[in-house]
Amino acid sequence: MWRRVAHQLSNPNGLMGKVVGMLMTRANRLPTRLAIDALGILPGQNVLDLGCGPGQAIAQMLPLAFPGCVSGIDQSSTMIGQAQRANRAAIGSGRARLDLGAFERLPYPDASFDRILASNVAYFWHDAGEVLGEVRRVLKPGGRLSIYVTDAETMRRWKIARAGTHRLFSPEDLRGMLVQAGFAPTGIAVDTVKLPAGVSGIVATATANSIEDGIRRAA
Repeated sequence: MWRRVAHQLSNPNGLMGKVVGMLMTRANRLPTRLAIDALGILPGQNVLDLGCGPGQAIAQMLPLAFPGCVSGIDQSSTMIGQAQRANRAAIGSGRARLDLGAFERLPYPDASFDRILASNVAYFWHDAGEVLGEVRRVLKPGGRLSIYVTDAETMRRWKIARAGTHRLFSPEDLRGMLVQAGFAPTGIAVDTVKLPAGVSGIVATATANSIEDGIRRAA
């Protein structure tokens, strides 16, 4: 059963996927809020929710980015359907956009976004370097990425982590992944956060095209 739940978390589908989406909305509320706060969204900015799930983060970011646009992408059509229902008015007004697609091939032009959120999704990046390469491509110079994951120490207590679907992260692992993907160490911040029920989480931010990153590219 736990293996089935773990696979649904990685790519929700069907009736069980709809239930998982509703549970994600509740369970992810505080972690997502922390990751959004770390983004520092400013009015008029364009924001991407990478792995938007049922769309609750899009709804939270819309007033922060106004009059900018908030886009969301997910590989699950079930999640896109839930996100559409949750943000129907914003989609109709052109302030929100949803896309079904792969994170390794983002359907957006270069330098499209000021901010990118990736909350509770990095576990499922089979090729993190390719995903983060796309993130760097679509981030504007000076743009910021915010990632939330549950710490490996907490995850190891959960049966879903034994299904082989989730990559586990320590703060050092997360920082190393960002550096390996080309983000300059000087533009990376990694913080551990304490959540209810003894859960330990990690919030990491990375800024695109810092001075050090520019030197790396020129080299």
